[in-house]
Amino acid sequence: MHDDNRRLTAADFPREILTLFDSYVHGGISRRGFLEKASAHLGSLAAASVTFSLLRPDFARAQVVAPDDARIAITRIAIDSPQGSGSVGAYVVVPAGEAPAGGWPTVLVIHENRGRNPHIEDIARRLGVDGFLAIAPDALTALGGYPGDEDRARELFRELDQTKIRQDFLAAAAFAMAHPQGNSKLGAVGFCYGGGMVNTLATLVPDLKAGVAFYGSPPAFDQVGAIKAEMLIHHGGNDTRLVESWPAHEAALKEAGVAYEGYIYVDAEHGFNNDTTPRFDEKAAALAWKRTLALFNRVLI
Repeated sequence: MHDDNRRLTAADFPREILTLFDSYVHGGISRRGFLEKASAHLGSLAAASVTFSLLRPDFARAQVVAPDDARIAITRIAIDSPQGSGSVGAYVVVPAGEAPAGGWPTVLVIHENRGRNPHIEDIARRLGVDGFLAIAPDALTALGGYPGDEDRARELFRELDQTKIRQDFLAAAAFAMAHPQGNSKLGAVGFCYGGGMVNTLATLVPDLKAGVAFYGSPPAFDQVGAIKAEMLIHHGGNDTRLVESWPAHEAALKEAGVAYEGYIYVDAEHGFNNDTTPRFDEKAAALAWKRTLALFNRVLI
């Protein structure tokens, strides 16, 4: 039994279980598949079920900035996306108080493969508190939006037409750059699926000033030469698949003359910045976020 007052970390789980959970998160196996395979390692279905529940997100416990925080104002809007899904819902966070001359620096926040869940909305609010106009679209809009259940969200995500979704994010980027309270300087930050989308958008949006990809798949290497943004890439050291992809990604960035920084955080897991799950690595996340804000503050203001 674990202490309910202590935050669990990846070190509390066998490596085999973390690997299985990563496969589940990315659609490699179903929830049932996880439970069956985990049972073999843990000795019983009951133990596997408890472990699964412990690895799932706890949004309420991890919330950093409340929706009613007086330092920000929140609106939910629909962005026209005629080349994509027709419309994409967005969560818009504006810092309270008088905007700086020229408007607020603006950041597009792109979610993981479950849509814009409460954690991503909290990330947007954190950016708002730090003085950024944050816009977080939901790729699941066409299917009803984030459903409130991570398993169902993951299932819905598989049904998306990624060609249309890419257009939705392009529409969101254009909206963000034209926002009347923004300064037209756009950055983007994304996590997992969203990190990969940031890498892709950087090849498609020449006006993007800064792109931060947390454990995201690299872009098509033959498109890297189109990147004009400064890029910041974060990977967890135990995230074998993406760590192995980084040398080729870095070589493409270097060859294209893209301004970038890339970091691998030793012993950190995939998803290390997500403080709603035990894969969260407080030290790595704090350093990666510090570097992220430093880039945005340098390039977007």
